Amino acid sequence: MDLTELTMTLAGLCGPSGFEAPVGEYIANYLAPFADEVKTDVMGNVIAFKRCGRPGAKTVLLDAHIDEIGFVVTGADRGFLSFDVLGGVDLRMLPAREVMVLTQPPMFGVIDTMPPHVLTAAEQANAIEKKKLYIDVGLTQEDAVKRVPVGTPVVYAAACGELGADKLCGKALDDRACAAIVMKAFERLSAMPLNVDLCCLLSTQEEVGMRGAEVAAHAIYPAAAIVVDVTHGKTPDGPEAPCVCGAGAAVGIGPNMNPALTRELLALADEENIACQRIAVPGGRSGTNAAAIQIARQGVATALVCLPLKYMHTPVEVVSREDMAAVEALITAYVKRMEG
Repeated sequence: MDLTELTMTLAGLCGPSGFEAPVGEYIANYLAPFADEVKTDVMGNVIAFKRCGRPGAKTVLLDAHIDEIGFVVTGADRGFLSFDVLGGVDLRMLPAREVMVLTQPPMFGVIDTMPPHVLTAAEQANAIEKKKLYIDVGLTQEDAVKRVPVGTPVVYAAACGELGADKLCGKALDDRACAAIVMKAFERLSAMPLNVDLCCLLSTQEEVGMRGAEVAAHAIYPAAAIVVDVTHGKTPDGPEAPCVCGAGAAVGIGPNMNPALTRELLALADEENIACQRIAVPGGRSGTNAAAIQIARQGVATALVCLPLKYMHTPVEVVSREDMAAVEALITAYVKRMEG
């Protein structure tokens, strides 16, 4: 399975924050043939090890998160489902949105919307309050209560497909595209002689506070870590973004990243002619799992390699396949060269 196919497969799975088990199960099965050990911890993190066989070898961690933003059902009113959000959901785009309610089997639904004919000018100019939005699954109140219990997760109903010659478009590419990159890098590295023990962490609950990575980093306590996550790609209607989709991997630079690892990644990209951009991350916390991993126990030397992505936290996220290949090439080459 190539990187594009794996990305589309992962993006098509449903696993919002706290409900990642189906995604984790698929990933664990995928990684098993390439790993010495694969386990799933109490947080649902999938952790795979490939050991180099050298006594006292240091552990290097590759991380990407597997959860997606979504919703959770909070009740039913006249057959319509009330809900709350899981992660950073933009309320402006919810009316008339198609969703999948993750019952067994999953149930298609639509978020209700008022036609423009009956809205006032003020209502048309503002986002609808969350408490006024409901999911219509075509059920009576009695059936809704019976078939869709409180606590049922919900995700966007959006397939991942090709957009033009180079792009992929769909839900959950934040961060399933990066999860696919880390998985393919682990697969390739598992067949190479290494000087370090390699750990692949596919972590949970990043969108609600980096909880999975925080727990896993404490348990694994690697000598070094490379976190792979998305960053904002430039769009014509948005603010100036430092990264462009199609211009390569984006290496984070700031206090959340180890300076030596960052310099080495940038030098390696130049040496290997891997398309690479720089992104300044001035705050102490990058908004990625790097923030949790860096301060695990006595501290972990951490680098951040980002994949430019357009329309973050929407059902139409867009990434470049060339950028994905560049990120995979960079992290693979770096781990291969590490001397421990």
